[in-house]
Amino acid sequence: MAVQRMGMAPLASGGRVAYALTGSGPLLLVAPGWLSHLELGWAIPAERMFHEALSSGRTLVRYDRPGCGLSDAYEGPRTMALELETIAAVTEAIGEPSFDLLGLSLGAAVAAQWAADRPETVSRLVLYGGWATGDSIGDEDSKRHILGLLASHWGLGSDLLTNLFAPDTDAGTRRALAGYQRAASSAETAVALLSLAYELDVRPALERVEAPTLVLHRSEDRAAPIAGGRALADGIAGAELVELEGRSHLPAIGDAQSVVDEVRRFLGLPRLRREVPTGLTARQTEVAALVADGLTNRELADRLGITERSAESHLERIRLRLGFRSRAQVAAWYVATNPPK
Repeated sequence: MAVQRMGMAPLASGGRVAYALTGSGPLLLVAPGWLSHLELGWAIPAERMFHEALSSGRTLVRYDRPGCGLSDAYEGPRTMALELETIAAVTEAIGEPSFDLLGLSLGAAVAAQWAADRPETVSRLVLYGGWATGDSIGDEDSKRHILGLLASHWGLGSDLLTNLFAPDTDAGTRRALAGYQRAASSAETAVALLSLAYELDVRPALERVEAPTLVLHRSEDRAAPIAGGRALADGIAGAELVELEGRSHLPAIGDAQSVVDEVRRFLGLPRLRREVPTGLTARQTEVAALVADGLTNRELADRLGITERSAESHLERIRLRLGFRSRAQVAAWYVATNPPK
């Protein structure tokens, strides 16, 4: 089972961004979608399984933008220049001059711009759920409404967007995803990043992309209509467009296996036929719940009527099964996957 190896990369303009490595082999860098949190995202089973599948045969590199997740706080403007600076900081910290690049949603436009500006660094380019111009992801009235809702009521706004991003999942997972978004950033950062998504226009850069390119898009994506993916493919010479079934915008939700299969095929990796175990036994789930409540091992033992050594053993098996390093990660996993009813 994959384990995240964490690091911090200094930005040229100040502050640091958090990054995580999983797997081994040539680098596959992921430019993230709207919001991310490396630790809490790893605690959501569907997202974790998606990333573990991409880590087989590759060193998967993920990062949190400035002001998101585990990265340092950031109060400056949200620009394409900052997006590109972030990729530069992460790749320089890792020390790899070239890599495969996967852009998800907002990250697809960023990845395309990077590939156009730094063609010597990108071996292969994959763009999922993206768009060439923000004009293609909603009319002006709907954009104003969503931005206003996020600014005035971050909780309600995150619930609305999660229902839009992940309609094919169960209500519990949607609640976990909405909570994950709120933990990943402030309302102000969420608004600024969504505004950037609406404003970006990478159409002039597409003709300069030299890397072999795969464009993936779900045919009924409710957040980013498929016309955006088609525009990306049309603008990049020789790009391959694969239209997938489904309506969820998040790649790890819905038929995630099809996304994984296409990415691995394009990168020359064998298809995976395995499941990543993320479930716990009933007793382990009980222990995880008590850890999330803040109980120590001694308190766990007293509550469950077992020895402290047994409590430690239960917690160790939970960490090994989930691939976590700390009690805090176990607690975060439990909260993310068992939201209050």
